[in-house]
Amino acid sequence: MTPNAPLPRPARFLPTARQTLVVAVFTLLLSWLLHKMSRTPYPTVFGHIGFIGAVLLFAYSAADRLRPRWLATGKARVMAVVLAAPLAALLTAIGAQGRHFITYLSDVQTLSGYVMMVVLGVVFGVPFSLLAMRAERRERERADRLQIELEKNRLERELVDTRLRLLQAQIEPHFLFNTLANVEALVAAGSATAGPVLRHLIAYLRAAMPRLGDADATLGSELQLVRAYLELMHMRMPDRLRFSVAGLPGLEPMRFPAMALLTLVENAVRHGIDPSPCGGHIDVGGDYDAASGHVMLWVADSGVGMSETAQPGTGLSNLRSRLHGFYGAGARVDLHEQTPHGMRVELHFQPGEKK
Repeated sequence: MTPNAPLPRPARFLPTARQTLVVAVFTLLLSWLLHKMSRTPYPTVFGHIGFIGAVLLFAYSAADRLRPRWLATGKARVMAVVLAAPLAALLTAIGAQGRHFITYLSDVQTLSGYVMMVVLGVVFGVPFSLLAMRAERRERERADRLQIELEKNRLERELVDTRLRLLQAQIEPHFLFNTLANVEALVAAGSATAGPVLRHLIAYLRAAMPRLGDADATLGSELQLVRAYLELMHMRMPDRLRFSVAGLPGLEPMRFPAMALLTLVENAVRHGIDPSPCGGHIDVGGDYDAASGHVMLWVADSGVGMSETAQPGTGLSNLRSRLHGFYGAGARVDLHEQTPHGMRVELHFQPGEKK
């Protein structure tokens, strides 16, 4: 048995409340019908029929627990009902006549009444048993389907989480290696700012590393990383890079995939600002539509634009997949060229669609 397989259901010894209610209602109606047909007082008839019904119900319920292993549950229950019917009818006779029950049954009329009780017990007990077993089987099937559906949903969530972790593992070294390459170029050029830049990089990484694999990262923590990264890049090229990062107080507590905006900002620096002779400006912002719950975040740059940059690569592809994993298939990444030049990347999603 697998760890997540449903456990076998223990066999019941006592009947369920539903089974008891059904038998009680049926015995009341049958007793009333026999009372009208035989003119026997209703309490007497109900006492006999109700007792027989209770014995048959108990025999049906207990058969599964008391049956031998080689006997199937269905056969054991039917046999128990058939065997319990004459016993229950006999007990009613003993209860009514006491030690004179043998004389009571020796009379043809009373004997025929006893036989009728047995026949009624078998005629109604066996179909009721079959219907009850059919209802139990359907209930088990519904419960099994629900268990399978729950297990399927659990596996799907685990698959999404695993996929997000794999994508995160691809993004982290991609970002770190590109950042270190920028610092290496600065050091190789003999810039006097190499030392301060390196110190800022160390401080930045100390703040960023605990959050890179954080599944509970927020938009607020992401914006802090974006600001720190742009400050670092601004020290590398103070005359060529300008930037603004908007504050989004209403959105900052929202769960957000770590390094999603940072990937876009890094692309803007690497493919937009760096190749441009005169540098440019990077703008990071967002908007929220309270009526629809739609969120739009953007990273815009005034760099060289799409025509002079490479085709979207691993970073954007992984970003799309991570947004789908966080917010559902409706999340998307849109790329727009800006006038006179530059690029604007927009993230569209609804936080409430999917975890």
